Amino acid sequence: VQLQASGGGLVQAGGSMRLSCAASGSIFLINEIGWYRQFPGKQRELVARMTNSGTANYADSVKGRFTISRDNKENTMFLQMNSLKPEDTAVYYCAADADGFRIPLPYFWGQGTQVTVSS
Repeated sequence: VQLQASGGGLVQAGGSMRLSCAASGSIFLINEIGWYRQFPGKQRELVARMTNSGTANYADSVKGRFTISRDNKENTMFLQMNSLKPEDTAVYYCAADADGFRIPLPYFWGQGTQVTVSS
């Protein structure tokens, strides 16, 4: 499975941004998708995840502001980020796995995309 993320950049606080992640390869293996982010000097943290059944979970810090979604026809997942804050500035990664996200981290990863929120 290959994941290709896109959509990062610079946005002002309060603004919105949508990240995309296109999947290719053995996508039939995937039954859970998600987005992580990494702050400088910190470990990656889960932002949002979604199972094949459509159940989504979010980190408390992004609940009500971020929305994860997927387009099965296009084999693409999205992260819609609204009301962005400077503390959302991080490198964002899309991820996927079979049989749920394994511990400590999912198996398949896209390349990171930088999101910078200016105050």
